[in-house]
Amino acid sequence: MGRVNTDSEHPGSNPAAGEGASREPEPRAPETAAEGAEQAGGAEAVASSRAPRALLVLLFGVAALLLAADVVTKIAAVAALEGRPAVELLGGSVYLVLVRNPGAAFSLATGMTWLLALLAIAVVGAIVWLAPKLRSTGWAIGLGLVLGGACGNLVDRLFRAPGPLRGHVVDFVSLFAPDGSVWPVFNVADSAIVCGGILVVVLSLLGRDYDGTLHVRAKRGGRS
Repeated sequence: MGRVNTDSEHPGSNPAAGEGASREPEPRAPETAAEGAEQAGGAEAVASSRAPRALLVLLFGVAALLLAADVVTKIAAVAALEGRPAVELLGGSVYLVLVRNPGAAFSLATGMTWLLALLAIAVVGAIVWLAPKLRSTGWAIGLGLVLGGACGNLVDRLFRAPGPLRGHVVDFVSLFAPDGSVWPVFNVADSAIVCGGILVVVLSLLGRDYDGTLHVRAKRGGRS
């Protein structure tokens, strides 16, 4: 009567080998810190790409809030400060004074209102075009601030006197002096543009792009 051979009768056989052969190789560990950071940035980009709608809501929500705050404060400033002396606040650190500015933020480029209006329209268009590509929360906030500020001053240039594309922007906050001699008179929109621009620049310097990717320079010989 013949015997049926079993694996236990063959000392050279290894049952675990078959199982090991079907296993997928483990992910390779990053060899350098820069490579690890790049992998982390890639994972962050994948995770953030799952919810671009949330970033769109964040961007346009920030812009809408800033625009509403800018319009309301300008209406209040015109109603309360038109034809009246400056109002001193915080012991002279802040003054409220009404100024109609034909120039850019912080009273720059006075006399080029129409060109600044067209530039603001171009900025708004560029941000709207870039919005669907966003995968970064920081960039969404920064661009939302810039968009809200640009729209706030654009509303003045389109609808205030002396006419469309030539309207003067309402400024009403002056620091340390009632006449803007220490710091140019500004408004909520100007502050939003500056803060949003600073945030975008900082993110760029840190290597964080609008699409969620993270760029890290590899250090060579102790130098970056």
